[in-house]
Amino acid sequence: MSLFKKLPNNQIQCLACNNYCVIPNGKTGICGVRQNNNGELKLLVNNKAAAINLDPIEKKPLFHFLPGATAFSLGTFGCNFACEFCQNWDISQAFKIPACAGRQDTNSWGEDWPPEKIVNYCQENNIPIIAYTYNEPTVWTEYALATMKLAQKAKIKNVWVSNGYFSDQTLKLITPYLDAINIDLKSFREDFYQNIVHAHLEPVKENIIKVWQLGIWEEVTTLIIPELNDSEKELKEIARFLVKISSDLPWHISAFYPAYKMLKTPPTPQKTLIKAYNIGKKAGLKYVYTGNIPDNNYESTYCPKCGAKLIERWGIGINKNMLYHGKCPNCNTKIEGRW
Repeated sequence: MSLFKKLPNNQIQCLACNNYCVIPNGKTGICGVRQNNNGELKLLVNNKAAAINLDPIEKKPLFHFLPGATAFSLGTFGCNFACEFCQNWDISQAFKIPACAGRQDTNSWGEDWPPEKIVNYCQENNIPIIAYTYNEPTVWTEYALATMKLAQKAKIKNVWVSNGYFSDQTLKLITPYLDAINIDLKSFREDFYQNIVHAHLEPVKENIIKVWQLGIWEEVTTLIIPELNDSEKELKEIARFLVKISSDLPWHISAFYPAYKMLKTPPTPQKTLIKAYNIGKKAGLKYVYTGNIPDNNYESTYCPKCGAKLIERWGIGINKNMLYHGKCPNCNTKIEGRW
């Protein structure tokens, strides 16, 4: 399955995400990296990594997926969103910078990291996970997918960190190879998505539901921005939406810090995160976590039955892991996740 279709007048329609861009010859879609090259789709960032790090899996954040494991994390340029608070705007929005815009020579669009090199590096260094992250992996699905297929053969796990705006076509392609995903649910209001993110809410909600139903391990993150998505009403709506999918679906509530076009917006107070934490727990979610402000009371995993602290965290580090074969050692309750 190719992620584009040909249209009259040498145009193509990209099928990678829910923007479904119609792209004239020589131009790119909204993401800036999927180009119409004489009626064929050219991925300008194919085999090019703009950012590479070795991260704990907790940084994604994924708290119920191989705790403490190291993930080879990579990203490219481009994004199908234009979040005004983006922490990684220098790569996600690089194509909007005049020096980059319309640049045909992509040799400087990152370092050469073809799939074979990535997987070989992980094998040689005993790294069990590859994370497709930093910018939206949907816009470089073909590159990610080629890597995921090799990784699976090498028994290396694949995880995405995504805005959840991928198309049904992309989801169908990656499902056989995707082990876990963290999806951002940035707000529960369409006006927020339109004005701050420059996209739409409904496809994200639908994909959160679909991914869980497919059996892919999933966790959801909401970045709490003062005065924009921190109302009790909206937080309750998010919590109710998630618990309706499953009370086992972990919800990460992260603190905002000024970035990109929102430098004058103040950071999120810790009390706001604690308010959201309590809203999530009261709604019936078993696993709620605060982030970006270290506090092991709200970052740790507790048994939903007996209340025992099972995984004690501080920031993205683990102090203690008391899980026994994925169960609480005190009452034998199964803790959902991939352990």
